Parts: sequence; C-alpha cells; structure tokens
Amino acid sequence: MKPLLARLDTLGRWTEDLLLSFLLLALIGLASWQIIGRNLFGSTLVVGDELLRIMVLWLTLVGAMAASRADRHIAIALVDRWLSKGWLRLVRVVNHVFTAVVCAFLCWYSLGFVQMSREFEDTLLGDVPAWWLQAPMVVGFGVMAWRHTLKAVVVAAGADEADAGERPA
Repeated sequence: MKPLLARLDTLGRWTEDLLLSFLLLALIGLASWQIIGRNLFGSTLVVGDELLRIMVLWLTLVGAMAASRADRHIAIALVDRWLSKGWLRLVRVVNHVFTAVVCAFLCWYSLGFVQMSREFEDTLLGDVPAWWLQAPMVVGFGVMAWRHTLKAVVVAAGADEADAGERPA
C-alpha cells in the first residue's frame, strides 16, 4: 500500500510542478506578446488581458498549493526560537488548524461563487462558461484545507519529530 501512496504522491507533485511551470511560461509568453503586439503592430489579442487575469489567478492558486504541500508558505516565526518542543508542536498544530479552517471557508464560498456564476450563465473569453475558469478556486482551496488538516494531525501525533524544531526558511 505504501508504494502506491508514494507513487501517487510523486505523481501529484510532478503534476503540480508541471502545471506551475506551464502556467508561468504561458503567462510570461502571453504578457510579452501583448506588449510586443501593442508596441509594434498596434493590436493585441482580443481576449489577451482577460486571459492574463485568469492565468494570474490559476498561477497563484497552484503556487499556493505547492507551498502548502512543502510547508513553505509565508509564516512569521516570532517565538519559535524560544519555545520548547512541546509548545512549538502545539503552536504548529494551531497554525495548521487555523489555516485549514480559513482555506475550508474560502473553498466553501468559492463554491458558492462558482455555482452562482454557473446559474447566471456568465461567460469569459468570449463564449467560455466562466465557472469552468473559476472552478480551480474551489479545487485549490479544498486541496490546501485538506493538506493543512493532515499536517495538523501529523504534527499533533508527533510523527514529524525530526523537523519539529525547524521552520522552513
């Protein structure tokens, strides 16, 4: 069972990294094309600016998912150096639980937003249903809520003792 889970984890990491790389390169390419087209040819892609905004949203969500995967999200470590291992574990559990709850709320409200967008038949990029392009918000926040919930359980159980005293840089 463990080899299967390890393979699925590797596949998930690979997929996230590939998606992150693709989105970043596509965003840079499209933004460059918009600038070059505007300055040299006097025109740009009609949906270019709208597509750039959508790509920034997706890139942000995939980046946040990758950061939560590796526990490399932004953190302010004010008292970590002075806490004992037991207190540090408690603080880390509280942080993961709080983050999971916030992400779960964002997932829930994103779902409501996407459902309303679907009901009103909003479109983006011409004829593309907007909810197709907004659905990654639900997935992204859901994945982050799940990951932080699991991390809270792992830290509470003491299963990460090797790095309990270390915060990611």
